[in-house]
Amino acid sequence: MRESGDSPVPSERRAAFAPLAYFPTDESYRVPAVLQPAPDTPAVEMPTSTGQRRQMRRVGTLSFTLKGQPLSLGAFVEANERGTRRLFVPFGDLTNGVETYQGGRYLDLERTASGVYDLDFNRAYHPFCLFNSSYDCPYPPPESRLKVPIRAGERLPHKAR
Repeated sequence: MRESGDSPVPSERRAAFAPLAYFPTDESYRVPAVLQPAPDTPAVEMPTSTGQRRQMRRVGTLSFTLKGQPLSLGAFVEANERGTRRLFVPFGDLTNGVETYQGGRYLDLERTASGVYDLDFNRAYHPFCLFNSSYDCPYPPPESRLKVPIRAGERLPHKAR
């Protein structure tokens, strides 16, 4: 984030940019998830950090069990994307606004032929709009806001909490 020309951090803030912070890796936050394909329906509008609406296509719902609790998250692709090689999984949880970005976090999953995915919350990351308000980041839809804390993946630095 400090060195790359592709960094979302504005160049004038890179020198003072603190390293990214993560929760300790916890294998209990890595679970198999089954994709239940969605019927071919119209695009859904996701509100974004800039007040715009992003057109997304719901590919399906990922069902999984985390710490003994059955949960699910929506899986999406951009509405104009015909392929589904990579799934976009935005989610919110009870750490948002306290330990993680208030707008939620993201997971990206490579498509599998079996429909079973390695859902590893240790790989959850903050959207770039946390670092630069000019980025247009979709917010997770209501059905992708988990009623449990996910203390895995990227978190806010201690001073930002």
